[in-house]
Amino acid sequence: MDYVKFGNTGLDVSRLCLGCMTYGISDRGAHAWTLDEEKSRPLIKQAIELGINFFDTANVYSDGTSEEIVGRALKDFTRRDDVVLATKVYNRMRRGPNGMGLSRKAIMTEVDHSLRRLGTDYIDLYQIHRLDKTTPIEETLEALHDVVKAGKVRYIGASSMYAWQFSKALYTSRLNGWTEFVSMQNHVNLLNREEEREMLPLCVDQKIAVMPWSPLARGRLTRAWDQTSERQKTDEFGKTLYVQSEESDRTIVEQVAATARARGVPQAQVAMAWLLQKKGITSPIIGASKPVHLTDAVAALSLKLTSEEIAALEAPYVPHAVAGFG
Repeated sequence: MDYVKFGNTGLDVSRLCLGCMTYGISDRGAHAWTLDEEKSRPLIKQAIELGINFFDTANVYSDGTSEEIVGRALKDFTRRDDVVLATKVYNRMRRGPNGMGLSRKAIMTEVDHSLRRLGTDYIDLYQIHRLDKTTPIEETLEALHDVVKAGKVRYIGASSMYAWQFSKALYTSRLNGWTEFVSMQNHVNLLNREEEREMLPLCVDQKIAVMPWSPLARGRLTRAWDQTSERQKTDEFGKTLYVQSEESDRTIVEQVAATARARGVPQAQVAMAWLLQKKGITSPIIGASKPVHLTDAVAALSLKLTSEEIAALEAPYVPHAVAGFG
């Protein structure tokens, strides 16, 4: 396993981050395809044994049960100080007023709930899951600064938004002497490269760590275009992400397959290797519901694509409308 500094910090993270949306009680929350605790634990243990020290979940995943499962597994399989534990806040956790969002009340409430579910005294990386357009950014940023100063959180990060919004958040924090975002969790893969226009250059310039979600386009880059999976059939959010440019997307998947055949490796390794070689990418968030998902991701760290292979993979791409911000 390779380790890198997390943006402009002294924090060391593995080059791969285990995304934990896969782990949770399936009849809680929005994802019917999640794995229960018994099936989740071996995969979390395998990730640790492979050298992954970076784990990302969210309060909303499976109605908080993802945090519970991950927290118990990490406690049993490793030492708390050896892992970098990330979670997120914003989405609705309960009905009624103040049941979601990034108000001071919501952040102060939800950070304590996440700490309880995770079974830990502190969160290494506390991220806003999306931008709350109904709350002044100053209120959100000061509340995040306060949870850091209270010792509940070590670093703060953000997720998908426009580059101008992220830039505004950064300079607002600097203007007020508040804790700044050190990371951006955004949507980057061979089927969605819109972040190359503004967000990735901004993050490189400001030394912001980038941890892309859906690096394999929810599995579409790992198999023939006409093949599907149980998750793909039931993933309502995923269905909104890859329906705009199916002709060019199919061509890209076919090129991934051709490159994989030439190299004698699975498609997943080629798609992940492309992302790992992209300038500005720190630690892609990998989903793993089978052991091979982890071993393929780790193998991709050693797969170095040539400039010609990269050009062939990128050539079919056409501009896409922004997706995944909501």
